[in-house]
Order: sequence, then structure tokens, then C-alpha cells
Amino acid sequence: MRSLSIFGTSSDAGKSTLSFAITYLLHHRGIKVAPFKAQNVSNNSLVTDIDTGEIAIPQAFAAEAIGLETTPLMNPILLKSGGRSTAHLIINGKSVCNKDVWSYYRDIDTLKPYVEAAFKSLQKSYDVIVAEGAGSPVELNLMEKDLSNIYVAKKFNTKIILVADIERGGVFASIYGVYKLLPKKLRKNIIGVIVNKFQGDMTLFDEGVTIIEKRFGIKVLGVVPYKPFNLGFEDSASLMGYKQDTTDAIIKVGVIQLPHISNFTDFEPLVADKEIELLFITNASEATLCDLLIVPGSKRVVEDLAWLRARGFEPILQEKNKTIVAICGGYEMMFEKILDPLHIESDADETRGLGRFKGQVVFEKEKRLKKGCYNIWGVMSEGYEIHNATAKKNAKHKINIYGTFVHGIFENDALRLRLFTTVDKRYKGYNFKKFKQNSIKTFADHIDKHIDMEYITKAL
Repeated sequence: MRSLSIFGTSSDAGKSTLSFAITYLLHHRGIKVAPFKAQNVSNNSLVTDIDTGEIAIPQAFAAEAIGLETTPLMNPILLKSGGRSTAHLIINGKSVCNKDVWSYYRDIDTLKPYVEAAFKSLQKSYDVIVAEGAGSPVELNLMEKDLSNIYVAKKFNTKIILVADIERGGVFASIYGVYKLLPKKLRKNIIGVIVNKFQGDMTLFDEGVTIIEKRFGIKVLGVVPYKPFNLGFEDSASLMGYKQDTTDAIIKVGVIQLPHISNFTDFEPLVADKEIELLFITNASEATLCDLLIVPGSKRVVEDLAWLRARGFEPILQEKNKTIVAICGGYEMMFEKILDPLHIESDADETRGLGRFKGQVVFEKEKRLKKGCYNIWGVMSEGYEIHNATAKKNAKHKINIYGTFVHGIFENDALRLRLFTTVDKRYKGYNFKKFKQNSIKTFADHIDKHIDMEYITKAL
């Protein structure tokens, strides 16, 4: 069988969710399939089951949804945004160096062998690789440097599905423009286009389907009605699009939206929790309205701590009667001192922390990557660690202040119950694992209903 590339006709067209759904649907048709993205730019990553590396959330999510162990092969190149127009380069799950934009593109050819080797390795075990693209595939000034779209499609002669977002407008121009600007060789491999995020009367787009098929010569594989899917968030932009039913909410939780926030999939169980109203806040005045505050992970801890102080959050985070949860980078901020003698994240050797926990954290050269079961505030919880800073304990708890290096803890029903009943004894909780399984199946069924999977499967 042929592998498949998913190209968006714009950014945020829904490539990640459709790549996951198509991977899931192919799997449930008995096809051995694996998710892949050559290069991802995201501060949202997860520790892999195999070879203990880190990859971006969408590929990890898609793999876990069909019971696959995650591996760095699924996302061989990962870039995490840094400061001053730099990014942290991760190859095959391991940290390599910081790169500025110019040097990254200058050295892009040195990364292609890693992408090729990863893709070929997956091909040995799977019949179909679903390769998610990135942004637009026809940024003409960058096409020769485009690893996720053009390089993969050309190198492995993949079939191609276009995904167009009708919600933002200009859907015809985006489809026709991308199609015409693609190299002729790749145009021949296009199976068709999926028109995504449709809202309203579907019959109103019947003529639109005819225009795309007759005038453009591109098969419409389906028109997918908009359906919220609050799982597998790739970036902060997709996270901000979450939909929440707060009718029965009894606890208001505020996540401080740091400029370099990372691993925000930590909060997916709270988005889904009907007893929680989740807010992402940027001003201290908003924090006073919340029953519980979360200081999340950060890719630039010292910079984000300075931002917190400038925004007036420090007095509120010092309040002993305010319940605060601090995760990873947020946890590091809670110590008396942040030491960075090797300048891993900042130019400062020493930074004054918020002092809620005694002692100091020290940034070290080697990043800690670990996945396992931890004792978090008296509850055994599965989770993972991705951090350079070290402290004597990976979790601490004092009255109304909870801190840990460990991500993924809110997926634990018992931990959420223990934490939120300290805020409001009426809190009952729910089964997140069951919710996640049902949500994945429901969303995949929704996609299956509205796209021609039989045609796609035959084309492969």
C-alpha cells in the first residue's frame, strides 16, 4: 500500500485531528498504520514508550489511540520555541542544540537523512504511514526547505489529501491556489480534498462541491461539520479554541497563560470536567476570581517568572489561603532560588524565586526524560517528566500549595478528587480514561460518517 500525506490549505485547517482520525479509521479497517510528522514546532511534547525520547503531542496521541507504543521515529525533528528568535532542536527524541531561524534553514539538508531513516524504519513494520503536513505546503520561498510537506511527499511518493478550513472563509481560493502551486508530480498524487469545520445547512454547499469537482478537477472526499474535540491539543492556538460546558461547574480554575507555556495538554481532563470552569488568565485581577490557580509548565522559566511579576501575580501567588498548583516550570518558580550556572535557559546565574518552597532548583545540561508511576501528594499517579532543572524532590505539598515536576497528573481520577475536594467538598469527579476512549471513538465515527473512507482506502 501507499503511504498518505495530509496537507492543509492553510494553518489550523484541522490537519492534526483529521490525521489522527484517518489513522484510527484505517487501523479499525485492519490496516497496519502509524502516525508520522517529519518536523513539528511545538512546546507541547510527551515522553515516548520506546527509546525514552520526546515527540510532539499529535503523533503520540494518534499512536496511543490505536494502542501503539510511541517512538521518536514518529516525529524525528522537534523544535521548541526559545528566546530571541531561536528554537531548541530535538532529533530522534534527544536534545541537540539551540538554533536561530537562519542557521536552521541553512542546515536543513543535514536533517533530511534523519527524516528518511525514521520513515523507512516505520515502513518496515507498517503498511501505511499517515504523514501530517505543517502549515501550508506552498510557501514558495520555503518549499525546498519544507520537511513535513514537500520533502516527505516527493521522497516517498505518498498519496495526498488536502484539508481546507471553510470556517475562516476563502475556501475555494485556498483549495485551488494550493493545488495549482504544488509541483505537477505531487498534483497527480492528490486523492481529493476534505472541506473541514462546516457550520450550518450542509445542502448550501452542494454547489460548492460541484465547483471543486467540475471546475477544479479535485474530488471532494467529504464535507465535515464542525465538532469540538478537546483532546490532543498541538499548540496554544488550538487550545484556546476549546469548548466547555460550565452549566454544572462548582470550582473555577485559572491557568496562568505564560508567554512560553508548555505541555498544556495537562489541562485536557479539566476542560472535560463538568464540575470545573477552566479559564486561561493573563491578569492578576482575573486570578482573584478563581478558587484554584495553576502555574503551568514553561519553556523559559526565568523570563516567564519576570512576566508574572510584571503582571502583578506575585502577591496573589504568595497568599496562604489561595490554593495553588505548580507544574514543572511553575514548580521551579516556587523555590527560593533558581540557579542556571550553565545558562541553559537564561543569562542569569541566579534568580530569586517566589519562595513558597524552601531550597533551590539547579538547571543542568542533561534534560531529564522519564515516564512512570510517581507518588504525587500521596496519590500514586502515572505521568512523565521533561525538564533540565533539578530539585531534591519531584513533588512537594504544603498547606494550599502543591508542586511537581510531573506532567499528566490530572488524568488520575483519585488525584483530582483529593485535590478538588479540598477546594469544594461537593466535588465528585469522573472517569477520565473512559471519557477519553468514548470521545476518540465518537469523533472518529463523526469523521467516518462524513468522508469517503472506502475511496481513500482503495486509493492507497
